[in-house]
Amino acid sequence: MTKDEILERVIEIVRLYAKDDDAMEAISLETNILQDLKVNSARLVDVILAFEDEFDIEVEDEDADAVDTVGDAVELILAKVG
Repeated sequence: MTKDEILERVIEIVRLYAKDDDAMEAISLETNILQDLKVNSARLVDVILAFEDEFDIEVEDEDADAVDTVGDAVELILAKVG
């Protein structure tokens, strides 16, 4: 799976939880999930769980805590799917 394929799938998952539609239109690897997309911290847990289901991976708490941007999520998933 390529980085671009992972990015597309991450964007589709995050879109379900994002509260800022304008930010979704301009989403990039640098987009902060909590601040830019207005995903609250409780919903971020749902996002991580969705990543686990979508990519058939397990994300440890310390790895989840390091996910701030869309790029962080993509890199984490890329490392997990290897």
